[in-house]
Amino acid sequence: MTSEVDELLARLRTSRFRSRFHLDAQSRAYLQSRGLPVVMEHAAAFLRERLVPARPPKDGKQTPMRGHPVFIAQHATGSCCRSCLAKWHHIEKNAPLTEQEQTEILAVIRAWLEREALERGIATTPDQGQLF
Repeated sequence: MTSEVDELLARLRTSRFRSRFHLDAQSRAYLQSRGLPVVMEHAAAFLRERLVPARPPKDGKQTPMRGHPVFIAQHATGSCCRSCLAKWHHIEKNAPLTEQEQTEILAVIRAWLEREALERGIATTPDQGQLF
């Protein structure tokens, strides 16, 4: 699946709209303080709540443009609404997402977050704070 994810991310980078998304300071701090595993748990929950149904409520408007690293990643990866999933991921619009499709979408979101973190020098393991 890695080559498929890489190919999709390369196609997304050619889109003027998709390529303009990057984590803002608040999202970078959130990712660094919570860590990638927790952020990906949130991604799975957002996906289940907002995109798994065949006809989600407010489709096309269900993913905010900011406020959480996953929201930004969803817009950057074309996984923000069912129309974008159809266009970029070739997932049928009027059918519930399968477990396999959810896994593939989450892999793309994770890969985008990892690349964004690497390019911006963001740690993806949670801050532990100072003990002494």
